[in-house]
Amino acid sequence: MMRRSLFPLAFLALAILPGSAQATATVGQAAPDFILTDSKGAKQSLSTYKGKVVVLEWVNYECPFVKKHYGSGNMQKLEGAYTGKGVVWLSINSSAPGKQGFFAPDVIETMFKERKAASTAYLVDPDGAVGRSYGARTTPHMFVIDGAGKLVYAGGIDDKPSTEQADIAGAKNYVQAALDETLAGKPVSTPTSTPYGCSVKY
Repeated sequence: MMRRSLFPLAFLALAILPGSAQATATVGQAAPDFILTDSKGAKQSLSTYKGKVVVLEWVNYECPFVKKHYGSGNMQKLEGAYTGKGVVWLSINSSAPGKQGFFAPDVIETMFKERKAASTAYLVDPDGAVGRSYGARTTPHMFVIDGAGKLVYAGGIDDKPSTEQADIAGAKNYVQAALDETLAGKPVSTPTSTPYGCSVKY
């Protein structure tokens, strides 16, 4: 079992632009398909959920920015509200073995339950292939895919790049807005934003 480790704030990526030379995901185009194993050992593919609105949430439970949203209950509230409307919510961890945020499946399941997470599944991407294909650079880094399989949002969860829970109340939640507009059949008014958080530990 891997021990938890603290990660110095000096190494946190506070504002990293989405995308990279390796990224293939582009807002307005089809989201890249993938197959990953979830924390229960089952295979999950994006194509399985064709016809559904899907959220991809890059996660690292040890990241202070992730702790902000889970410690306040903000992320769980969003997960529960939208999975209740038929949205598929996939939490993805691209931490490499031996790096911060990587845990054995049994530990993940315990942490998932402790946080009362309400996502559809927690997926493990230890070689980082899926993270790189989406240009995921921070935790959290959020993506919304519409029922046609098109990527309609990529960026931060909101517009307050801090670790303070008190900032959540006054923040503009880009993911909530993108989901509401997508479910209503409307174009997403803010399709991209700058993600913030800890760097993904590839």
